[in-house]
Amino acid sequence: MATASPAHPSPVPAPPSPRTESSVPLRTLVPGTVRAGVKVVGGRTTVQVRSVSGHHRGALTRADGDTIAEAARVALDDRLPLVMVLSSSGSEVSEGIDALHGWGGAAAAVAACSGAVPVLAAVTGAAISGPSLLLGLADVTVMTPDAFAFVSGPDAVAGFTGMRVSLHDLGGAAVHASASGLCALVAADEGAVDELLGSVLDYLPDHTDAEPPRLASDDPADRRSPQLRDLVPAAASASYDVRDVVRAIVDDGELLELRPRWAAQLVTALASVGGRPVGVVANQPRSLAGTLDIPASQKGARFVRFCDSFNLPIVTLVDTPGFLPGKDLEWRGMIRHGAELAFAYAEATVPRVCVVLRKAYGGAYIVMDSKGIGNDLCLAWPSAEIAVMGAQGAVQILNRNAGDDERRHLEQRYDAELLTPWVAAERGFVDEVVDPAETRPALHRALGVLASRRELLRGRKHDAGPM
Repeated sequence: MATASPAHPSPVPAPPSPRTESSVPLRTLVPGTVRAGVKVVGGRTTVQVRSVSGHHRGALTRADGDTIAEAARVALDDRLPLVMVLSSSGSEVSEGIDALHGWGGAAAAVAACSGAVPVLAAVTGAAISGPSLLLGLADVTVMTPDAFAFVSGPDAVAGFTGMRVSLHDLGGAAVHASASGLCALVAADEGAVDELLGSVLDYLPDHTDAEPPRLASDDPADRRSPQLRDLVPAAASASYDVRDVVRAIVDDGELLELRPRWAAQLVTALASVGGRPVGVVANQPRSLAGTLDIPASQKGARFVRFCDSFNLPIVTLVDTPGFLPGKDLEWRGMIRHGAELAFAYAEATVPRVCVVLRKAYGGAYIVMDSKGIGNDLCLAWPSAEIAVMGAQGAVQILNRNAGDDERRHLEQRYDAELLTPWVAAERGFVDEVVDPAETRPALHRALGVLASRRELLRGRKHDAGPM
């Protein structure tokens, strides 16, 4: 057997790159504008559906609908994340009812994945008419800046309302990122879509019966954050960026914020503490003083349910003066949508830790995962104010006939005696008043203890929930 010369040794195969890709195709010979397969990217195995043809601008045929449905069934059966990267002008008109039936079957199959495996979607061009609803079935939807999505297009809008509107003003990425909440992340371009989707998957398990992956970090779990002592202003009306609080307590100061431009008064983000992925829900005082309105309630409720589905512990940071008042909000259903947030928290079975940073007033305090709604551990900073309302409003109700000097005295007394975390702690509604600098170590210890919790789920078909 010949041997290689020592001067020219045989090349040694390089170890496989962590970005090595491999795939198992599905329905390869079926004609259509989409392709599907089981694909390994960056070490994660997913079932992927991608638009590959511009025929009729990616209009979905009956066969395309069946391909999407088959991919969803494989994802559900094999317990793998489902990733859809689509660009479609709608159902193929020339096929008539067959095309409609195809995307209807696709929608049913994707809906069956909800809560069982992560469903991620991206649109890189058009997403029009019925097939656009597939984006709404996803847990996280990514759009490129030039993408657009809508159920009824500009011509239909003009014919019905007389209003002329462009494609992007009607359903562009900027609109869905800020006005509708459909778009969780905007990719810089089509090449960045996979990277963003991969960043989301980094925090998620393959399916609902698996634990989220542990993330590598050199950030000490017991690291103190003394800068937090001065971050929240002493003046109750002064604002600050709650994301600075989040960065100070999570690993390496890294967070992946979902839907940052929609309902900006509530921050929802993926991060990790001590290597454990967590979902963070936080009031944002920089926007509407952190008040809750309809979009904020919807955003928070959807995120809490998403975290609960995929076993992500939830860390809630509270600084809110209450629900935003207004006739329009009440007429549009503030009660119903506020109940969505309360319902999502009350139903969640993952570990839940609440940290009251400053204001926690009235019903908004309750729905932001209070002890009453069922959190596992409630921490509070010394700056926390937990009460039905602030001092000024309380004195106006309780002592409406008091003079100016007496009113100021009563407000100061209310502040000193009732607007402190110690009252809530004495009654068991706050488990511990912590030094802000110790927030990260306290969270790490709590999440470590709660990691072993188990709950016996009630046997029922499904919850009804608020409208």
